[in-house]
Amino acid sequence: MAALWTLSPLLSACLFWPACLALTPGAEPLHPQNLPSSLGLNSSDGSPSVDLPMALRVFSVDYHHVQAPFEIVLWIMLASLAKLGFHWSGRVPAVVPESCLLIMVGLLVGGVIYGVRHSAPPTLSADAFFLFLLPPIVLDAGYFLPGRLFFENLGTILWYAVLGTLWNVLGIGLSLYGVCLLAQSSLGDVSLLHCLLFGSLIAAVDPVAVLSVFHEMHVNEQLYILVFGESLLNDAVTVVLYKLFESFLRLPAVSGVDVFLGGCRVLLVGLGGLFVGLFFGLLAALTSRFTSRAQVIAPLFVFLYSYLSYLTSEMLHLSGIMAIVTCAVTMKQYVEANVSERSNTSIQYFLKMWSSVSETLIFIFLGVSTIQDVHMWSWPFVCSTLLLCLVWRASGVLLLTAVVNKLRRNTVTFRDQFIIAYGGMRGAICFSLVFLIDDFPKKRLFITTTIVVILFTVFVQGMTIKPLVELLDVKRKKRGLNTVSEEIHSRLIDHLLSGIEDVVGYWGQHYWKDKFEQFNKKYLRRFLIRDDHQARSSILRVYQELERREQRGDEEAPPPVVDPHSHSRPLLPEEMESIRRILSRNLQHFNNMQRPAYSRHTLHQDATMGRARKPLHRHQSLGERCTYNTQGEDGEFNGSRRGRAGLSRSHTVCSMSPRPVLQDASVPAASAQTRGRVDPDSEAFREEQISPEQHEAPAERAARKQLSFVLESEKQP
Repeated sequence: MAALWTLSPLLSACLFWPACLALTPGAEPLHPQNLPSSLGLNSSDGSPSVDLPMALRVFSVDYHHVQAPFEIVLWIMLASLAKLGFHWSGRVPAVVPESCLLIMVGLLVGGVIYGVRHSAPPTLSADAFFLFLLPPIVLDAGYFLPGRLFFENLGTILWYAVLGTLWNVLGIGLSLYGVCLLAQSSLGDVSLLHCLLFGSLIAAVDPVAVLSVFHEMHVNEQLYILVFGESLLNDAVTVVLYKLFESFLRLPAVSGVDVFLGGCRVLLVGLGGLFVGLFFGLLAALTSRFTSRAQVIAPLFVFLYSYLSYLTSEMLHLSGIMAIVTCAVTMKQYVEANVSERSNTSIQYFLKMWSSVSETLIFIFLGVSTIQDVHMWSWPFVCSTLLLCLVWRASGVLLLTAVVNKLRRNTVTFRDQFIIAYGGMRGAICFSLVFLIDDFPKKRLFITTTIVVILFTVFVQGMTIKPLVELLDVKRKKRGLNTVSEEIHSRLIDHLLSGIEDVVGYWGQHYWKDKFEQFNKKYLRRFLIRDDHQARSSILRVYQELERREQRGDEEAPPPVVDPHSHSRPLLPEEMESIRRILSRNLQHFNNMQRPAYSRHTLHQDATMGRARKPLHRHQSLGERCTYNTQGEDGEFNGSRRGRAGLSRSHTVCSMSPRPVLQDASVPAASAQTRGRVDPDSEAFREEQISPEQHEAPAERAARKQLSFVLESEKQP
């Protein structure tokens, strides 16, 4: 495997050397008049006329005909080989995150290309990143979003994503402008809007870098969803703020009206992307309803509608990240109910494969793009940016959490706050945004500072966050999935809480969640899901959802430990009969055990006198108990029992006869009154303890069991 790591960059560099000549911005384009006449072109007028060959060619090479797809396949092959080598590199994955190794491979490949060509290697363009590599990652994150955890913590996530991002952008931008004012000699030409623009892009927390580290550590669900949701929505906010400040820079002057319109534009971009994603998500769910006769193309609509929502939002200058996340969350439950299990499996594996390849390419291009000639260094600006990113994020997390903990039942602990603040790693989003800045004298300084911040956060914070989690003993999530019983009890608690909120008149999250479930069940599911796939029982839906979760979790679960020395064989019939005989004998022995038992219906005033109670396996119905417990020692009825009325269920409701006869009608009532004073050691008391069933006739004992409910108000004295 070491040979794989050594040969992979060298082979890829040799293969990419002719390809990079065409990808380099400074490379001379190929025109027909520049090509030799042996290629079959008429060089006199430059028109592509075909010349007759002098002889038949047995072998020829036409690289330019397959240049673009050939280079794409080679880059994907390099990314896949690097990822494969990482997972087969022994104990390296336990120490170094995958993103760090991929960036190191990119640095090595970029260095080889730079050494061979003596010029900068090809860089990843912003359009290629935002239009081709980012959508699969966001789609995978939105489709497999843990919906319950996300919506339960939605308020806290929005609190971190919106206010936290504004805090970081304004704090970093204003602080950097102060640094530029102090260093007038070298940074005097950097304006306030340029500092705010740079603060908006450097505040983008990359979900690729965050998830790749947190997924390996298996942190608890609350911490994971807070960091994941904040980083996912943080990108949408930072892109919107970046475009807003970019528009301000192109204006001759910025007034108060422009600031107000800019705030309205931020709301419009976010809400517009939300509604675009909702529309395409419902459209995808409706289309999947009619795919029963063409299940092969059913997974295709998931990718097409999701990507179409992203492109539509970008075309309308709305938030494409919000659109594709909303589309994925909206269509998931309806698409999974309409398509077959094989189609669901295809969707899951294709999304994981697509997003994994995109992440790998992004990190490799981050390393490759670092080797270039456009760097500009300034110690005050670079060091101040690195320090301010850490300080403003930590202060923002502490202040915002102190406020939100007063409104949360499950507060965010200080350890979780430290991990949230320390996990703010930067990645490809800020790297791609910095290349979109219009040319001005300090653009190269912004690029260099962005690369330094990315490398520091990914390598230093990414490699030390796992030991910090173990050192702080941060709560981890349990590996096992919830059982059907746990899910049913969890939903029962949700129904109880929504009912309590409805009774007290408080419209909380459980109230609105219950209202949405009713609306979803009454209208949306009937309209968007086929009739033959409508689950008749909510328990069946829970079971189907758990099955899908288990299928998705099989690839992440550790392999079962199998003892190679153990040899299992089927049991012989005599062994099975012996086991059955042992179990039957033990069960019969347990049923014959005489254990004292009582219930709240059989307790009376002389319960502490040591009187023997009925055994556990020999119960009485409520009608039988009333004759023993309705009278006290003085022959009067117990007032507390007579006062209670209504339907009550006895502990044991099955009896051998419809109405067993407890005593003969000729027995005087005085004997019932004096039962409380009978000596427990006397022979008469032991005879009274004989179960009523022993006096029944065999025909009555063979009667069918029935379920009896008795009204206490109907009990006769």
